[in-house]
Order: sequence, then structure tokens, then C-alpha cells
Amino acid sequence: MGIDFGMKRIGIALSDMTQTIAKGFETVNWNGRDSEYALNRICDIIKEQEVVAIVVGRPRRTDGKKSETEEKAEAFAETLKEMCGIEPVFKDERYTTVIATQFLRESNVKAKNQRKVIDQVAAEVILQDWLDSRKK
Repeated sequence: MGIDFGMKRIGIALSDMTQTIAKGFETVNWNGRDSEYALNRICDIIKEQEVVAIVVGRPRRTDGKKSETEEKAEAFAETLKEMCGIEPVFKDERYTTVIATQFLRESNVKAKNQRKVIDQVAAEVILQDWLDSRKK
């Protein structure tokens, strides 16, 4: 499972059974404060889809320094680990939203429809990068 953590939306991507190809799965909307709903929904997906690994995008600032969002993503991942029992792996997610936006544009997805899936596609980029790095 790939997770693109955001303060309003969390993109979820899953890989195929061979752990070769990542595909956007769901966007979990939340208010950025009460994470109980988001955590419970993600744990449900983990159980339903028999997830064995979680890759969380690390939203580091472009200057390489730790951001407030990165700290919140780490805390979120730690709570997810406690609830679901899977140790998360972190992957640098700088520019994944830019890559996802470019992909959607090239796929002729209209701008008004991009918001619905942009976080899933960013999660897909994070997960695919991790899957590819494991093969090397």
C-alpha cells in the first residue's frame, strides 16, 4: 500500500499480487485534525485487501528540511502501525503531486476531475517508486 499523506486528503494506492504495478485505489477525505476516521478507513482497507507493506510518502521540504506536514505524517504512520500492526516504510515524496498532475494532464483528465484522483495518483507514484527500487 502506498500512502500520499495530506492535511485534507490521503491518497491510497495498492499494488498487484506480484508487487509489480501500483494502481490508485481510494482517496480518504478528512479534516486534518480528527484522524480517527482516516485511520479506521485505512485499517479497513489493509484488512480487506490483505496488505503486507505500507509505504508512506515523506513530505520533506524542497530544501531538505523537515516540514510540519512531515512530522504529522510520521505521527499518523506511527498510529497506523499501532492500530494495524504493519511497520511503515517512508519514501521521499517531493514532486509526486507535480508528476501526478503531469500524468493526468497527459492522460487528458479534465482539471475539474483531477482533484478527485490526484492524491491516489501521487500515492501510486510513491508506491511504484518503492516497488521499482526493491527490484534493483
